[in-house]
Amino acid sequence: MTKSSHTYAVIMAGGGGTRLWPVSRNKTPKQALKLIGEKSLFQSTVERLEGFFPLERILVVTVAEQAEMLKAQMPDLPEENFLIEPAPRGTASVVGLAATVLHHRDPQAIMAVFPADHFIRNRDLFYHLLTTAVKVAERDYLVTLGITPTFPATGYGYIQRGERLPDDFTYPVYQVKHFKEKPNKEAAYEMSVRGGYSWNSGMFIWRTQTILSEFDRQMPELKSALDEISASLASPKLASVIQNVWLTLKSETIDYGIMEDAEKVAVLPASGLDWSDVGSWDSLFDVVLPNDAHGNIVLGSEHIAEDTRNSLIYGNGEGRLVVTIGVDDLVIIDSGDVLVVAQRDQAQDVKKIVSRLKDKNRAEYL
Repeated sequence: MTKSSHTYAVIMAGGGGTRLWPVSRNKTPKQALKLIGEKSLFQSTVERLEGFFPLERILVVTVAEQAEMLKAQMPDLPEENFLIEPAPRGTASVVGLAATVLHHRDPQAIMAVFPADHFIRNRDLFYHLLTTAVKVAERDYLVTLGITPTFPATGYGYIQRGERLPDDFTYPVYQVKHFKEKPNKEAAYEMSVRGGYSWNSGMFIWRTQTILSEFDRQMPELKSALDEISASLASPKLASVIQNVWLTLKSETIDYGIMEDAEKVAVLPASGLDWSDVGSWDSLFDVVLPNDAHGNIVLGSEHIAEDTRNSLIYGNGEGRLVVTIGVDDLVIIDSGDVLVVAQRDQAQDVKKIVSRLKDKNRAEYL
């Protein structure tokens, strides 16, 4: 556990997870699902962070309709550590709200920001990276953990490393030369083979004062809203102030809003972390061991296979038998009221189906 009493974790847990539809829905968001083992992604994230932060210094930012569900999953987290967004407005506003609250509680605070849906197998390395990242953040850097690319992914942002910082850190730290958000296939291939690039993991560490200063410089409208919230933190009218202010905000990510043009950014290349963002059905192949010698993964379902390879079968656990014959590289998801069958390399396109269902007002499937 970190010795610094000024270091806090912030879990971003308000997303909907449309790429994990039809299991991830409005009432059952992906971070609350037990996709891997007996614990939900949210519970696993809190458990992982407990190895570095005490529970009283772990905060959760989520939306109102998910808050009670997450509180029930982690009842030992202090009630006041759940920060509620009236509506989703992107990760920039999530970080801004958490930084504002933490800076009010502790002007010396260093906050480490984590999505609720990550999987990390190498916890020892994770804690070592955090220890180093906190030391870098103490020198007013915005710090990010970069993942070594294993294929030319177009779903991640890329971080180009610059010069190594001259300080005598126990882990290599580099200045960030450039952020490139979600490139096309050609650019992704070039960056993944050239070297000197990392995937943007979405994990960040910085002083609250440093990130609030960047909001002031780059996103003044959001900073003005955060100042209004800050002035009301001790007021009984806080909830109504947040409600009124929040609905005026534009949706923006922290990557586009701040990181691309930030002045002092550092990256720790996290090779060997064994990381996945568990953002889509095909990503489960990165974190779940195959059930058989043919590379098939079966979760929550009874499955009989004949000539079936490299496929994922996910069921709702209600005794329904799934049979596959002569298939390869498929994703088959049975949620009870929806059956999805997709090529593994197109599994992320379920988000397009979600958009079509929204357009058709088919709320019963969302």
